[in-house]
Amino acid sequence: MTSGTGSALDGAGSASGGAGSASGCTGSASGGTGGAGDTVRQVARVILLDPDDRVLLLHGHEPDDPTDTWWFTPGGGLEGDETRAQAALRELAEETGLTDVELGPVLWRRRCSFPFAGRRWDQDEWYYLARTHHTGPVPGPRALTELETRSLSGLRWWTSAELSAAHETVYPIRLAELLRTLLDEGPPTAPVVLAPEIV
Repeated sequence: MTSGTGSALDGAGSASGGAGSASGCTGSASGGTGGAGDTVRQVARVILLDPDDRVLLLHGHEPDDPTDTWWFTPGGGLEGDETRAQAALRELAEETGLTDVELGPVLWRRRCSFPFAGRRWDQDEWYYLARTHHTGPVPGPRALTELETRSLSGLRWWTSAELSAAHETVYPIRLAELLRTLLDEGPPTAPVVLAPEIV
């Protein structure tokens, strides 16, 4: 864990919208509606910032190949009739143990498709901004599925500078640039539609 920068969630109200966890665009996948084939899985993800503007990322890997790794944001597919905002908070709590979170607006939206655990996942992802006052160690996962248990290997806070200098795979692929813009300019007035990612 390391320290951070600026300030975002300025002018960010609460948001609603519509969980499992199929990572960035390759990553752990669980729960939610759909998952492969023609079904597009509805996903809520969280850009969680701490008081030092560090972003929390999970470390994932292909279940049968721990050397095939990447970092990605918390989140997952919708369950039942929950909204995306409800899914975002539930997934964050399940994957990180953090519940002292203020959920802000949707920052970005994107479509992605990726192979994971022997199948292809097609997702419509919404990225919510969130803030926590938590400064100690992250409690850690508290309700992982069997697939998540097999494919998650940790989590950590990243500064904007660390993200920009990273040589590891991070999803979404432009996260360093997107985070820098967020910290410099604040949340967009409407969600930004990112280019699709097909892996």
